[in-house]
Amino acid sequence: MRIAVIIAEYNPFHNGHAWLFAQLRHRLGDDACILCLMSGQFVQRGEPAMADKWTRARAALLAGADVVLELPFLY
Repeated sequence: MRIAVIIAEYNPFHNGHAWLFAQLRHRLGDDACILCLMSGQFVQRGEPAMADKWTRARAALLAGADVVLELPFLY
């Protein structure tokens, strides 16, 4: 089994992110695991996110992610 890891903010989640998931599934196969490391309530530049972290994680899961984990605030 192959594993793909994506580090992202999804602020906001858009069609380019969905395209990335589709391409990963196409290239790695349906048995691949797509893991997302996502920023929490504040994005990498220290600004508040446009949507809460649960909404953004749900969008990633609906687009094809298998697991969404939150990056610790310090990172």
